[in-house]
Amino acid sequence: MTKTNAKYKRVLVKLSGEALCGRCEKGENGGSGIDPAAVKTIANELAAVAQTGVKVGVVVGAGNFIRGRDLANTPDIENITADYMGMVATIINALALRDTICSCGVKSEVFSAIPTPLVCEPYYRPRVLESLEQGSVVIFAGGTSHPGVTTDMCAAIRANEIGADILLKATKVDGVYDSDPAVNPDAKKYESLTYEQAIAEKLGVMDLPAMAFSMDCDIPMMVFNMSVAGNLAAAANGKKIGTMVTRK
Repeated sequence: MTKTNAKYKRVLVKLSGEALCGRCEKGENGGSGIDPAAVKTIANELAAVAQTGVKVGVVVGAGNFIRGRDLANTPDIENITADYMGMVATIINALALRDTICSCGVKSEVFSAIPTPLVCEPYYRPRVLESLEQGSVVIFAGGTSHPGVTTDMCAAIRANEIGADILLKATKVDGVYDSDPAVNPDAKKYESLTYEQAIAEKLGVMDLPAMAFSMDCDIPMMVFNMSVAGNLAAAANGKKIGTMVTRK
């Protein structure tokens, strides 16, 4: 197997569903579904990191199709059903990402917490670890299979389960700010902060349970802008391109 000189040997990348829909990620209206060009861009970045020998796991959301909370006040669809709809949508995104990564010349496999044996493998940790060691980019789909749990929480859990050195949270901004930089031109960017600080100040890095879990498990997190070419590789190599969030 290829050996890596990168700072982090095993990473968990958290992608938003909107990242697979170019218009959504850019904040444009009317964007939904999957944009093959946007998926290809992300796949190239993931493949490039995997080709250096870094073991790469990925959790992808489903905001380009549906968010369970968006249906929270719909009288005819139960909240639990809406959450399951979102989890199923992550499988669609994962399949698109898997095939596109493979087209880049790197093996990739999808493991779903919601069994869909005709399209991907069920989540089974020993198989996941084996796949990572074989150099595949492993994509986790189906959330945790439990309603009421976000893909942020899923990312934190999977990062812990695969023994990731860092959780790389890909966003459309270059780090964590004290307010929305798109609204407030004087927003302050944090170069680093603790989970405790992020939770206390309600900075919205991830949802609170996910941050608390990551803090308890001592999983560092880098929040960075995925839309800049080469940023994922830079983050995997420990370069300060975003905001580092740590336990202490």
